[in-house]
Amino acid sequence: MKFNRWIAILFMLAGTYTNCVNAASLLVGKSQQYKLIQQAINAAKAGDTILVSPGVYKEQTIVINKTIFLIGIQYPIIDGEHTYQIISIKANNVLVKGFKLMHSGTSSLIDIAGIKVYDAKNVVIEDNFLEDTFFGIFLQGATNCTIKNNNLKAYAKTDQQSANGIHCWKCDSLYIIGNTVTGHRDGIYFEFVTHSLIWRNRSFKNSRYGLHFMFSHNDAYIANIFQKNSAGVSVMFTHGVKMFNNVFEDNWGDGCYGIFLKEITDSHISGNTFLRNTTGIFFEGATRIVVEKNTFIKNGWAAKIQANSIQNTISNNNFLANSFDIATNGSLVENTFNKNYWDKYEGYDLNKDGFGDVPYHPVSMFSMIVAENPTTMILFRSFMATLFDKTEKILPSLTPENLVDKLPYMKPLRL
Repeated sequence: MKFNRWIAILFMLAGTYTNCVNAASLLVGKSQQYKLIQQAINAAKAGDTILVSPGVYKEQTIVINKTIFLIGIQYPIIDGEHTYQIISIKANNVLVKGFKLMHSGTSSLIDIAGIKVYDAKNVVIEDNFLEDTFFGIFLQGATNCTIKNNNLKAYAKTDQQSANGIHCWKCDSLYIIGNTVTGHRDGIYFEFVTHSLIWRNRSFKNSRYGLHFMFSHNDAYIANIFQKNSAGVSVMFTHGVKMFNNVFEDNWGDGCYGIFLKEITDSHISGNTFLRNTTGIFFEGATRIVVEKNTFIKNGWAAKIQANSIQNTISNNNFLANSFDIATNGSLVENTFNKNYWDKYEGYDLNKDGFGDVPYHPVSMFSMIVAENPTTMILFRSFMATLFDKTEKILPSLTPENLVDKLPYMKPLRL
């Protein structure tokens, strides 16, 4: 995945416009030739640049149906008056930059957005503010498009009254880079999206998921922050996912996770930080997932692994100050735990090779009791809970015998 792909797109767009012999700049504003943005678009030719002066523009849905640069000067406001979709893009090689888009319409029947892209290629949406929109930026059937450095803010009170910040459906080769999304239903949503990159975004305080994607294969999610979302991040029915160097923080609540993995195969989760989540990672029907070089710190459960999750490898991770490290609902565990650091490990290292001489069983008896009966958490840190765990270590009977790290590190890894 090439991080600088968006740069190539901009050069390509610039080349497209430079080659237009009659390319011109059209000015929009109170004292300009064109008073409305749509008037300038209608008058423009392919390759023209439209510069919009500061001010407030109230227009029924602005439709871009030709190759143009649409650039705002000092962030002019386009107001949808709680009625309209604000901008519709129906052409290739379009740039929209430097606007503040506010108050789109809402609907439970049609997908109204601040900016919506219809079956277009090489569109760049950059450096815009979107506030109080239903969907923020909606890409439908888009290819090779870039959504970069936008700030999206909504005020959703319920899931039914809100929609997603950056919503992508049936797209390929997208670049979602450096955006901030808050107050929506899902911050970023992918469905049937392939070969795409989500990089350096911050998605926080959304009413459902910070990131939600389904049936979206061979995508990469790198260096993002998902923080204080009601349900965390959900990854479903997907293969070939790469999630590197992200932060999953403060996703607390019943049924809330750092990442929820459902029916995921052949994916790689590395270099992430899971901090203060109810559950760091929840595996359900996950197969052949490599989880390595992550830090799990101060979570309720670092990881819950259902018995239908198999052939996963959990290695070279740090488990620090979690209430419980691992929980499972089965006695037969077909996953590999190897060379992790567990702060609850009480073994020794007589040969000084850096690994504990005694294998570590990360599933405690009390964690299994709490997983089945949450109300028993009232006994956490009590003498009774300690007695359960000490007894289980001496006479193991309930915890999975083969869920074991045979080479636990004695010191935290430097990740």
